[in-house]
Amino acid sequence: MPPFQLVSPFQPTGDQPQAIDLLVEGLAKGYKHQVLLGATGTGKTFTVAKVVETVQRPTLILAHNKTLAAQLYAEFREFFPRNAVEYYVSYYDYYQPESYVPRYDLYIEKQTDINKQIENLRIAAKAALISRPDVLIVASVSCIYATGDPETWGSSIAQFRVGETVKREMALRQLVSLQYTRNDLILEKSTFRARGDTLEVYPPYLDYAFRIILFGDEIERITEFDPLTGEVLNNPPVAVVFPAAQFMADQDKLQKAIHDIEQELEGQIAFFKSQGKLVEAQRLDQRVRYDVEMLRETGFTAGIENYSRHLDQRLPGSPPYSLIDYFPKDYLLVIDESHMTIPQLHGMYNGDRTRKTTLVEYGFRLPSALDNRPLKFDEIEERMGQTIYTSATPGPYEMQRAHAVVQQIIRPTGVLDPQISVRPVEGQVEDLLQEVALRVKKGQRAIITTLTQKMAEELAGYLNEVGVRAHYLHAEIETLERVEILRDLRMGVYDAVVGINLLREGIDLPEVSLVCILDADKEGFLRSEQALVQIIGRAARHIEGQVILYANKMTAAMKGAIDETERRRAIQQAYNQQHGITPASIVKEIRDLTDRIRAQVAEEDSKKLAAGEIDVADLPKEDLHKMIKALEKEMKEAAKSLEFEKAAALRDQLFELRGLLAEKDPDALLG
Repeated sequence: MPPFQLVSPFQPTGDQPQAIDLLVEGLAKGYKHQVLLGATGTGKTFTVAKVVETVQRPTLILAHNKTLAAQLYAEFREFFPRNAVEYYVSYYDYYQPESYVPRYDLYIEKQTDINKQIENLRIAAKAALISRPDVLIVASVSCIYATGDPETWGSSIAQFRVGETVKREMALRQLVSLQYTRNDLILEKSTFRARGDTLEVYPPYLDYAFRIILFGDEIERITEFDPLTGEVLNNPPVAVVFPAAQFMADQDKLQKAIHDIEQELEGQIAFFKSQGKLVEAQRLDQRVRYDVEMLRETGFTAGIENYSRHLDQRLPGSPPYSLIDYFPKDYLLVIDESHMTIPQLHGMYNGDRTRKTTLVEYGFRLPSALDNRPLKFDEIEERMGQTIYTSATPGPYEMQRAHAVVQQIIRPTGVLDPQISVRPVEGQVEDLLQEVALRVKKGQRAIITTLTQKMAEELAGYLNEVGVRAHYLHAEIETLERVEILRDLRMGVYDAVVGINLLREGIDLPEVSLVCILDADKEGFLRSEQALVQIIGRAARHIEGQVILYANKMTAAMKGAIDETERRRAIQQAYNQQHGITPASIVKEIRDLTDRIRAQVAEEDSKKLAAGEIDVADLPKEDLHKMIKALEKEMKEAAKSLEFEKAAALRDQLFELRGLLAEKDPDALLG
């Protein structure tokens, strides 16, 4: 396999060369933890790619959500086109976990909408880790959930070699045991077809299929071909086929697992009966025996992950096998946006535990289901390779453990961090009105942060009364409407947006030159040093960026945020002078998610919607039907394209439109 080879027309600039050298040096010295202290627009991803190319080690990039992971996946695939760059996130487009609410005697069955494309990508990640060393996996925090024993999964393969003897029926049985489905009409991923002496297999983790041609019982030839065009791509001597499913168990382990499950079942039934819980005993007996029968006949059952401890032959309470266990011991771990990712990793175990404990207590699952869980944080720490944390505002966990903090804060565009001023709380509204008016004259925008929803709404209303076009923004506003408000801010429909927490991922507003932070001295989560640095960064894309902190005292958080911003500003300024760089504001295309939605209704209604003359609720039933169908199609396409933020916004709009349609026609949504 080729070593990691970075392909890019760019060379390291600014403080990137120094950051790359220091990180590589730290890895060579055996540093367990390093922090890459960066800022927006400084090229942290490129720096990490250069480090990976230098150290030549399998790498796990961990992100705190699917959207960020998809962005990083696309970037690293461009950097390493000749290597195995894979994507590993939750494969559920929709996930309703199995749960029970005792108070209402309400059992909620597990409901999922699995994205087959993402499931295939997850399998591709595991197959790459087992078969080659030049692997970089971009994963969300879902990678700490159980995914099966790597030894069992890696040894569950079908291998075909030219010249070897193989019984056709045995080969077909082996593929079925690996969860491939026979389809002699259409060859799709995770399927195979057999026609005479020709066997074709399309693994879910490859972009091509294998054609295995037999002469009697001897493999005469193997070809790799494009299933769509039929074009022959290669003639390898060997074809190795990995499983088409996440969980696998070899026959010996499976028989032992079934025996252990039945033993646990008998013990739990006896326990329930001793407690007088006959309903729970009968419920558990019926559910588990059905699953056992499915395991005996097919080697698989719905909810098989709940029996993972038995299938893996693990001890009670022991940690499950996760994606991390598929990596070699010397792998490199990069935790992106660590100030968000680390807290997520801390909290995932407890929430999962509470729900499953209730299921066990009421006879819906065996106690061993509790061992199908995410890793605890101390278990994650035990499995960490040498780790690089990247963030503009690293948290205390990273900073306390870091053997080295490497900074990278110079932007190639030359844009400086914003200037900051502190002004008294008395008269803050009148003062910000003057400042916003100055920005409006220049065609620029402002964002204002408050501490409460009520204050955001009241301030936005007051600004409108005095002639400033403003809108409030907080959690109670629908997702799609939030997108519309920010889009309208960029386009100049609004001069200012007033909100509580404007740090959501994807908030990218190059037109904003002014950030006003009200009550900046009210210490807490929204006014911590980390939060203030992030809010200040909203004005870091404009050459006239300015931040005003309204406060009557200088808190430690304010002082820390101001000092850090001034430090970064001085470094960028010195770099610009040394290299003759003239700062330029970032110019970014304005994209509107709602344009496509409006395009689905009648032309006349579309014009009225755009002009604000009618509301969506005023549309006739026929147009609402059209919009709902169009949105459903677009939502699924967005999910398949890994555009999860867009898919979520469309999903929320769908719920709203279906509610409107139900009001107009209660029978419209039946069937």
